[in-house]
Amino acid sequence: MRHDETTMAAGDLQTHGPGTAAAALLGSWLDRQLPVDSASWLREAIERIVAGGADKDLFLVVSLVPRRIGKQDLILDDADVAAASARRPGWDPRGWSVDQAARLRLLLAVGDGERLHRLLERLFVTADVGELVAFYRGLPLFPCPDLYLSRASEGARSNMKAVFEAVAHRNPYPAEQFSQATWNQLILKALFVGSALAPIQGIDSRANADLAVMLCDYAHERWAAGREVSPELWRCVGPHAEGGAIEDLQRVLKAGTAQERTAAALALAACPRPQAAAVLDNEAELAALVRAGRIGWNDVVA
Repeated sequence: MRHDETTMAAGDLQTHGPGTAAAALLGSWLDRQLPVDSASWLREAIERIVAGGADKDLFLVVSLVPRRIGKQDLILDDADVAAASARRPGWDPRGWSVDQAARLRLLLAVGDGERLHRLLERLFVTADVGELVAFYRGLPLFPCPDLYLSRASEGARSNMKAVFEAVAHRNPYPAEQFSQATWNQLILKALFVGSALAPIQGIDSRANADLAVMLCDYAHERWAAGREVSPELWRCVGPHAEGGAIEDLQRVLKAGTAQERTAAALALAACPRPQAAAVLDNEAELAALVRAGRIGWNDVVA
């Protein structure tokens, strides 16, 4: 079930997706970077798919992509990233490779949302890690996004960090589509696998009271075992902190490392309760920096 508060950029994204605009942009990036023979191979493969090629032909070219065009980083500048976001709000292709971009360009050539879903279901079953990363990064570009909710949830449970982060990092799909329960598990999973929270889109807007309780319980378990707690954890606690959670933040503020104290101060500043403000005021210098906006969550390293 979709997150109820989601608002799509355009009314037809749910049915048709932003695939056409995304495909054109992917194609332009690949054309300028790939050698002539590799670019020609990709264009010919796309033409065959658009012309209605058989399923097996798509499976074959998707598997051949790394061999035919390589795995180098996709070279993007700030204008490219801005263009991606303009065509599909939240689309952030930083960190992609050319094989990932090419695989998605091939898949978007299918056009028919129902057929694409059917083909991807088969591809997911046999995919290696590199293919999984590409498919999950493509989630916000596929038409009929609701059809991929089960697959996306499966990826968010993966113990393979690269696969998990393909779903979780710089990807608008979870914030738009995940239920609160699935979202909360995504955040906990990020902490379990040692993945940063900052690249998760919607990290602040989808914070909720249930998640704050879960994260405080998790922090207590870590403390009891003598293990460290990621400073980023408190980002999702602060806006909903009360009672024991504020006491937890006070503990971190008093005895934590510099990064932990910064995180606790930021979390307390985000809390609307007077008790939180009173705790933060006990650290006047840090409180002043936070309230003046001179430090933020980018200063907290996971």
